[in-house]
Amino acid sequence: MSNLTMTKQTIRFLQRGAVREIGDAPPARTVLQHLRETALCTGTKEGCAEGDCGACTVVIGELDTRGRLALKAVNACIQFLPTLDSRALFTVEDLRGDDGALHPVQQALVDCHASQCGFCTPGFAMSLWALYHNHPRDAAPPSRDEIATALSGNLCRCTGYRPIVDAGQRMFDYPRPPFDADAIAKQLAALKRTRTFEYQTFHAPVTRAEFARLRAAHPNARLLAGSTDVGLWVTKQFRDLGDMLYIGNVDELKTIERDADTLTIGAAASLEDAYAALAVDYPELAELWTRFASRPIRNAGTLGGNVANGSPIGDSMPALIALNASLVLQKAENTRVMPLDAFYLGYQKTALDAGEFVAAIRVPRPVAALRFRTYKVSKRYDQDISAVCAAFAIRLDDDNRITDARIAFGGMAATPKRATHAEAALIGHEWDEAAAQTAMAALNADFQPLTDMRASSAYRAKVARNVLRRFYLETRRDAPLALAEVNAFAFDAKESP
Repeated sequence: MSNLTMTKQTIRFLQRGAVREIGDAPPARTVLQHLRETALCTGTKEGCAEGDCGACTVVIGELDTRGRLALKAVNACIQFLPTLDSRALFTVEDLRGDDGALHPVQQALVDCHASQCGFCTPGFAMSLWALYHNHPRDAAPPSRDEIATALSGNLCRCTGYRPIVDAGQRMFDYPRPPFDADAIAKQLAALKRTRTFEYQTFHAPVTRAEFARLRAAHPNARLLAGSTDVGLWVTKQFRDLGDMLYIGNVDELKTIERDADTLTIGAAASLEDAYAALAVDYPELAELWTRFASRPIRNAGTLGGNVANGSPIGDSMPALIALNASLVLQKAENTRVMPLDAFYLGYQKTALDAGEFVAAIRVPRPVAALRFRTYKVSKRYDQDISAVCAAFAIRLDDDNRITDARIAFGGMAATPKRATHAEAALIGHEWDEAAAQTAMAALNADFQPLTDMRASSAYRAKVARNVLRRFYLETRRDAPLALAEVNAFAFDAKESP
């Protein structure tokens, strides 16, 4: 039984150039179910129902914090229908022109022979369509690596990907079709809610104050951000979510701000936007950014949700802990600040009080003499859950001695956790081979990892030691290893045939 008021507002969104209005669908009905079963837009396919395969990829258009149209590829299979309110939905059916002409994305896929069985093709087309319209018109065409990143959430079992990436390059060679982003933005502005949107048991405040009030008054309501985790509770576990409190309409919680000392990321900022901001200050995060899930998952998921979820294998937390990040926690009108490394109390247990939520993540700006790296080890390079995720941050003085060390791991304990014994073994010592070896040995006192489907305990322990040594080899004072010497995916162009 719902504790929040049941309402009869309708979901309003743009699709195929018209405003669609829905008032009778269950609040946990997915966008994919609506498309295939109600709207009969069957070009969008269901493959995995968990946001992994990309066959269901669609593009969501929404207003950014400056009122401009932002296009984001997402997985329709785990997005709930009410989250479309005040947004635009684009599917593969939208690509062809009014005169029947194929869109450049479609024509390139045809000309490059980039489809075989065709089941995954609509998803690839939509990811490429988002890339096509988001890529600056006056910029050089995207590189093959940039195209591969845009397609990281799409799996194909037929073509081997090369012709699909070829199509991603070829699509910019054709005449550009009309696309009036300003007109769509005006339509969305007319649909934008100024007060809390309430649809059955789904509640979407538009201000931080109202979100905080509802959260404090209804502490048992399910918080919903990108539904990249909660969506699977419905599609795989068939759980009843009860009351849902949606953070995705609170623009105040999407802001990203910098001052001289701190980068502050609102809890509702997407993972993609959050990592883009983090990588400006810490370019060492570039690889982890592209390897965190996939582009559609990063477009939908939030950094605040990833942190608050507290998964022991979440990739964001080790890096943030190593960088000494803190959280802004809010309950009603009251806020407090807590170090991230004190937030996790046990498996899936955090320091949040009833009715409290994560409002922002604060990350210190870079300081001189900081050496920082992150490493992700998983069975697949792209779009896979880590067996081990590690982050290392040390500060050195002029004599090459370690004045501060912060080491954090995911996948090694019931929570993301600092390696305090290894840190203690480093502080005060010269950053040399002996110090690295001592810290590697100290990891045995920090962790007794478990064995599961991703890795054995022995493997995790060995990987943890090895990535610490790699960190030393990359950051030592004398002859540090270049990226091409330690990364199998970094090739020197001069050595290419």
